[in-house]
Amino acid sequence: MTLIKEIVSEVNEVMSLVDESQLEQAEKLIDKNKRIFILGAGRSGLMAKGFAMRLMHIGYTVFVIGETITPSIQAGDVLVSVSGSGKTGSVLNPSKKAKETGAALISVTSDQHSPLGQIGDATIVVPGATKTGDGVKSIQLLSTLFDQSVHITLDVLCLMISRRDHISNDSAKATHSNME
Repeated sequence: MTLIKEIVSEVNEVMSLVDESQLEQAEKLIDKNKRIFILGAGRSGLMAKGFAMRLMHIGYTVFVIGETITPSIQAGDVLVSVSGSGKTGSVLNPSKKAKETGAALISVTSDQHSPLGQIGDATIVVPGATKTGDGVKSIQLLSTLFDQSVHITLDVLCLMISRRDHISNDSAKATHSNME
């Protein structure tokens, strides 16, 4: 088997274990009348930023925690936090603080029983291997399998939201950057 086939096989295995009902629970929390905040560290944070970009493309007010133009999170807002281990302090601590302010939390992690998985109003389990060795085992380094699978999972969630909201590809394209 080639490396490409092995990696695709790993991603397929993880994606077959993602529970779509968890995506449906998260979808219910994402509403155009709410501000959506995104949080993640390292490569998980990069996957989360891709999700933020897609939400913007389909008409949501979205902010990435840590950017200079991000306002304070308030009651009624939604925070989407991504951490493979569900224990990363720079993700877990702000997630707890957001919940204390009255924001809803969507947790994305490889371990439902992790601290982040336990505090989510909706928790999406993406059981790809992480740097701590949790999840489906992988030939890839560190949390690569988790990150790849999170990217696909959050794109599926965006597609679900766009279909619910009747947002076409042409409509999303109209919000794509024209500064290229």
